[in-house]
Amino acid sequence: MSSIDNTLPERQTSAGVEHTESLITLTPRQLLHRRAFSHWGLIIGTLTVIALVLLAVVGPLVLPFDAYAQELAGRLQPPVWAGGDWAHPLGTDHLGRDYLARLLIGARISLTVGFFAATLGCIIGVTLGVCAGYFGGRIDQAVSYLLTCQLALPQILLAMALVFLIGPSIYVVIGVIGVLQWSYFLVVTRSAVMRIRELDYIASAKTIGSSTRSIFWHEVLPNLRSQIIVIFTIEMGVAILSEAALSFLGVGIQSPTPSWGLMISEGRQSMFFNPWLTILPGIALFLLVMGVNLMGDGMRDVLTPEGRH
Repeated sequence: MSSIDNTLPERQTSAGVEHTESLITLTPRQLLHRRAFSHWGLIIGTLTVIALVLLAVVGPLVLPFDAYAQELAGRLQPPVWAGGDWAHPLGTDHLGRDYLARLLIGARISLTVGFFAATLGCIIGVTLGVCAGYFGGRIDQAVSYLLTCQLALPQILLAMALVFLIGPSIYVVIGVIGVLQWSYFLVVTRSAVMRIRELDYIASAKTIGSSTRSIFWHEVLPNLRSQIIVIFTIEMGVAILSEAALSFLGVGIQSPTPSWGLMISEGRQSMFFNPWLTILPGIALFLLVMGVNLMGDGMRDVLTPEGRH
């Protein structure tokens, strides 16, 4: 019995050594792929986002329905599982427009606003964060004061006021949301750059005479890539929700352009008699934001050093 007990630790130790050696032989890219394909949250979120993007891009081209065609004689038809027919699988709205076609066009609107608003916020926030973290001093004080002013303002109310003054359109909504959602990019990049600027390779780049712009592009920004990707996915979900909120309140995307927030707002008038008018765009909005957030959380676990343990 004692001989068996003595061999068990040896087997466990040898197995652990072999596992460690196998990990050491893997390249960083292979380790990254292994972590990514073993993270279920990242897999589910990515597949959800890819499926919704494919539906938004291909669906309106394949379906024989027109998202803008009105047919008052066929208004408020229920979906097929509630007694409707396959002529309109998800029913029709209060103007007789096909609800499936409008949901797919609404997916295009949400994805477009979310992506470009997050991109605009990324450009503003990363630029300010890199400058504040690298130069410090008065520039850092000015950027910190600007950040304090931005955080002190109620974003949704300010967005409503700006869209109302400028005029509601998809371009205005993208611009307003992007201009107001850069604080997270700034905070993370500023703290990361303050740490990066003290490292040896930055001093080496200065020693060989590299310009500040060259240091930014070749030394600083490549080391911020993982943080920026993670924040981008998170802010994209926030931008999608912000667009839906503005459209729901009537100052975002305007009819007849279908937006999920606008569809929820239009459907709430007959919510008790035709609940699918609010439930379907609500489910679509939930799936998209959940997929984007799961993808962002998974990327954070896979890419950032904290998620590698």
